[in-house]
Amino acid sequence: MDSNEREPAEDAVPPVDPPVDPPVDSPVDPQAGPAARPVPPRAPGIAGLSAPYRVVTALALAAVGLAACGHLALVFLHVAPSNTVSKQHAQTVDDWIYPEFEQNWKLFAPNPLQQNIAVEVRAEIRSAPGGEPVSVGWRDLSAQDAAAIRHGLLPSHTRQNELRRAWDFFTGSHDEDNKPIGERGELSERYLRRIALNRLAEDDVRGEIVRIQLRSATRAVPAPPWSEEKTDTRTYYRELPWWTL
Repeated sequence: MDSNEREPAEDAVPPVDPPVDPPVDSPVDPQAGPAARPVPPRAPGIAGLSAPYRVVTALALAAVGLAACGHLALVFLHVAPSNTVSKQHAQTVDDWIYPEFEQNWKLFAPNPLQQNIAVEVRAEIRSAPGGEPVSVGWRDLSAQDAAAIRHGLLPSHTRQNELRRAWDFFTGSHDEDNKPIGERGELSERYLRRIALNRLAEDDVRGEIVRIQLRSATRAVPAPPWSEEKTDTRTYYRELPWWTL
């Protein structure tokens, strides 16, 4: 073999270039998909809100908490036995409690109620401007409340007690001639009138209500069949004067 003849070289191995680190502040390709830009998970609850919304939410929760604590404190002073604090702040407690939040414990009284009292209302309505008012017949508001809660799994507390307590509030602060006794009497009259007007509005009474009148229909609960007690089950009415609006 000719010594000057070159032998075939072995398979050439390509040179390996050293890895180049990407620049730290390299721009993100705007055309990259969502997979190229991972979004950090959002924190649950209030912590996931922005700073201004967290401040507003915290202030709202603080206001609700303070209002709830104040309400519970005033109700406690109202139902608690008479003491120095309740006497000192009696006017403030009464202004807050009456009439919407009044507490009643007649269920545990020695003599429970033995009467059915229905509150009824009628009105005079003017259907056209300048026309003569037309009287609308009596409407049994208590019967409407009973029908609204009958067979209900979660009956409305308002339907059960609002009208009944408003009438008790009125009769307890008026004399037999329906004249108010003190400031609570005037308050109870305005409260009862407002409830009656709201109920008439719910019944879709059309026209201008000129005046309204309320009355109660009281009927004693009959004695059970096994009792020898004689009970007068006739219905007795107590009519209030007309209230001009």
